[in-house]
Amino acid sequence: MKELETMSPPFSLFNLLFIFISFSTSPYSAAAKSHNAPRDLVRSSCVHASYPNLCLRTLSSYAGPANTPRDLAQAAVKVSIARARKVSNYLSTLSGLKKKRERVALSDCIEQIYDSVDELSKTLGELKHLREETFGWQMSNAQTWVSAALTNEDTCLDGFHEVESKAKDDVKRKITNVARVTSNALYMINRLDESRGRPKLGRH
Repeated sequence: MKELETMSPPFSLFNLLFIFISFSTSPYSAAAKSHNAPRDLVRSSCVHASYPNLCLRTLSSYAGPANTPRDLAQAAVKVSIARARKVSNYLSTLSGLKKKRERVALSDCIEQIYDSVDELSKTLGELKHLREETFGWQMSNAQTWVSAALTNEDTCLDGFHEVESKAKDDVKRKITNVARVTSNALYMINRLDESRGRPKLGRH
C-alpha cells in the first residue's frame, strides 16, 4: 500500500494551472463572456456620448437586443420616442394657464414635441430597413430627422424661458430629459454611420 502511495505524482502547481485553463476555456466561461458582450458594447459605446451616464442607464435597462451598433442606435431612438410621447401626453394635460404667452408657449411646445415623435418614428423605420446599397442615403435621412427632432425640443425649451407658471420647472425638466436622450440617439446613429453597418445589415 505504501509503495502505491509513493508512486502517485504530487498535486503540483502545474495541475492547478491546468485546471484553471480548462475552466476558463470551458463552455460555461464562453457563455459568460457571450452574456456580458451586450453590456460591454453599451458601456464602450456610451462612454463618448453627449450624456454618458444617462446613455448607460437607459440602454443598460433596455429590454431588447443590443449586440451591434445598429441595435444600439435603434434602442436609443426607441428610448427617445417613448420619452417624447410621455412628455407629449403630459403637456396635453396642462390647463389653467392664464397668460397668453403661457398658452402660446404650451401650444407651440405640444406641436414641436408631436413633430419630434414623428421624426424619430421615421428614423426608427429607416434603421429597421437598412440596406447596404442605400446605407449612406438612409443614414443621412436618419441624421437629418433626429437633428430636426432635437431642434424642436430645444425650441420648446426656449419658448418656456420667458414663461412664469407653476408648471414651468416641471416642463423644462421633462423636455430637457427628452432632448438629452435624443442627443444620445443622434450620437449612436453617427456611430453606426462610422461603422458602415458592420456586422452585415441582413441579420434583421
